[in-house]
Amino acid sequence: MVGVELKLKQASAVLGVPPKDLQNFVQAGVLKPRRRGSVYYFSRDTLLQAKVVLYLKASLGASTRYLSRFADAVSAVPGFTSGVPEIICLKSGMQTNEPLLRIFIPLGDLAKEVNRRMPLAETAKDLPRGRKRAG
Repeated sequence: MVGVELKLKQASAVLGVPPKDLQNFVQAGVLKPRRRGSVYYFSRDTLLQAKVVLYLKASLGASTRYLSRFADAVSAVPGFTSGVPEIICLKSGMQTNEPLLRIFIPLGDLAKEVNRRMPLAETAKDLPRGRKRAG
């Protein structure tokens, strides 16, 4: 599965979200997949980052501005691409020595789920836009 790049519709099938939600994250700058022309290509790392963003959105209901910051912070963690750290702890708002906010993200479970759902990309064919002509 290393080196696999999926289009938007295939990535949304793997993540289990509507394509429009994933497209909104890309347009807001929360996710930064590789782009060639007008087509975005999602690598396994970008899918894992999207899974973390969806987890945070469901858990916290955070705005896209905060989700973008969280996504950047999580992707900077050493070993993020391999999913080696089982749990990531983000701390925010340090006053004295105690943080005001702690967020625990089960990265290992999210990475396993992305790997388990990767074959769903084959079922979601990303066909070109336009009307299909008979014959």
